Amino acid sequence: MSANIEAKKLVVEEIKEKLSKSKSVTFVDYKGLTVSEDTAMRREFKKNGAEYKVYKNTLLSLALNELGINVADNMLQGTTAVAFSYDDEVAGAKIACESATKTKKLAVKFGLLNGNFVEGKEIEELAKLPSKEVLIAKLLGTLNGPASALCRVLNAPTQGLAIALNAIATK
Repeated sequence: MSANIEAKKLVVEEIKEKLSKSKSVTFVDYKGLTVSEDTAMRREFKKNGAEYKVYKNTLLSLALNELGINVADNMLQGTTAVAFSYDDEVAGAKIACESATKTKKLAVKFGLLNGNFVEGKEIEELAKLPSKEVLIAKLLGTLNGPASALCRVLNAPTQGLAIALNAIATK
């Protein structure tokens, strides 16, 4: 076999590995993006535990098919870059969508969420979700609310008595 075919097989295996270990994957059309915009976006991805790579559409298609993920042929046309989110499902989608609104040059094609195909609109909805830390904080606040209210209610009679005694003592 030629060295070129072997190199392509290695790239397909690399793509399959990254797709398998990613929590979410966002496929974008990056046509018209400048080098400085691309570099800034790559830094943002790396800072948030995600990776942004450009692959050939045929190699992406081969990797997706080998993993059993069926994607329409028209989805992988034109320029395609892939954002792999390893730590947080929302991070890659959020950065891609923010970059799309900032530059007006990036467009979300489709994505994968836990190995399942999702439309571009669903990826944009995913990007609108708060980060994992914010959701956990909201959950803890919600769980803590009833306990705090119970403490205030149980403390009210003794607090009222203390205020009444203090008022009598100051007279």
